[in-house]
Amino acid sequence: MKPTDQIPDMQALRAEIDALDRDLVRLLARRRDLIDRAAQLKAVNGWPARIDARVEEVVANARRHATAAGLDADLIETIWRQLIEAAIAQEERQLERKEQP
Repeated sequence: MKPTDQIPDMQALRAEIDALDRDLVRLLARRRDLIDRAAQLKAVNGWPARIDARVEEVVANARRHATAAGLDADLIETIWRQLIEAAIAQEERQLERKEQP
């Protein structure tokens, strides 16, 4: 990744953004895989998909990281809450499958 002040023009800038977007999607796919594993572990332990204390811990972590990176913590919280809700729904689907004979 080039330093932003070394990107010579708009075409190169767009290419950098597109590459970063690909990386973000790959990271989200990895997160999905980790959520699948969390659902497996929760099924074994009899835990629910939603654990409110963990939700708030993840949001607080995201806000702290956002602030440290100079990002809008409220925006990051909104995005993370969406990610968390999607993850919980994913876990619930998996847990329901495990309960069916």
